[in-house]
Amino acid sequence: MSDQRLVVGALGITQILAWGSSTYLPAVLNAPVVADTGWPLAWVAGGLSAGQLMAAAVSPKVGRAVGDLGGRTVLAISALLLAIGLATIGAAPNLVVYVVGWAIIGAGMGAGLYDAAFATLGTIYGQSARSAITTLTLYGGFASTVCWPLSAVLVERYGWRSACFVYAGIQLFVSLPLLLATLPRRQVADITTARSGIAPAAVGGRRRLQLVLLTIALPLSAFVSSVVAVQLITLLQAAGATLAVAVGYGMLIGPAQVGGRIVEMTVGKRFDALWTLLSGAFLIALGLILIWTGLPILALAIVVYGAGNGVWSIARGAVPLALFGRDDYAAVMGRLARPALLASAAAPFAAGVMFERGGVNLSQSILAILATLDVAVVAALVAVTLRRKPDLA
Repeated sequence: MSDQRLVVGALGITQILAWGSSTYLPAVLNAPVVADTGWPLAWVAGGLSAGQLMAAAVSPKVGRAVGDLGGRTVLAISALLLAIGLATIGAAPNLVVYVVGWAIIGAGMGAGLYDAAFATLGTIYGQSARSAITTLTLYGGFASTVCWPLSAVLVERYGWRSACFVYAGIQLFVSLPLLLATLPRRQVADITTARSGIAPAAVGGRRRLQLVLLTIALPLSAFVSSVVAVQLITLLQAAGATLAVAVGYGMLIGPAQVGGRIVEMTVGKRFDALWTLLSGAFLIALGLILIWTGLPILALAIVVYGAGNGVWSIARGAVPLALFGRDDYAAVMGRLARPALLASAAAPFAAGVMFERGGVNLSQSILAILATLDVAVVAALVAVTLRRKPDLA
């Protein structure tokens, strides 16, 4: 078996670069693109949404491909797609080509971000993959820290098009060789097993209901997290914080997420992955409720929410492995990824419409809705936990 530290380290580096080349890129790129081209901001910013929709479209096939071909091949294809998409954006003569470039990047996102990486670790290490998944998310947490400053320097010195070409080169000459050199090849015996797809037991009776409940819980949580990520400052201001204070509170989420992941790494491994996911959902719901009720300690609410988010990001990759096993893990992850990605893509637009029509006055109502949705997530996970009892048939 491959050295886990080497594999996780390589995946961690490529995850930082993949997130930085896709999801985190528009935060720095959007304004320079609009200033240089005159293209509408809504369409420029909408490129990421196009990418997320493409990622949702390909995710089930990606899960099956990881099971059939192994993560090495799929993640290598992801690096190629990201490079092609970034080069397309950098050379885009018009808005249509720009959006097409983002669609190509989206295919790379679907084939190479967390869900594909988690599935890869699951197929390599089986039930022992949980610690590897935890470590990988710690790496991923530094994507914005590393890539936002890098993107800003590249754009400022060389322009946004050159920045895209540099990231394309990074994917081709750093990520691709690293993945090919460190990830194990798929074994022939494993291919035969994986091609069976999701085993009948995994889609029948008790496990079918568990899969349905997870298909409800994960997208709801993804929707909530995406809305909070986009509108957190506005929501905190509605709860009574000034802009400066709201920004300061928002900065607590990153450290709280890392703290939650460290606690999970050191203590959480003693507990079942499903209980860990449930605790993450509970903390997220509690944090939102604390913000909604307007209690004076907003900082505590943010820390609780951030810690829950950090735990959730780990456990959502470990729970399908615990429930459905190694052979079905990649296919299940692909199946679960699509609705969650669709929810993430729809959330910023939905939140924008709500704020545009109702203004800040709707913030309390939006917080109530978000808290209620996450309470529903907790309820769904409780139901999954109760269904873990062995079938009597």
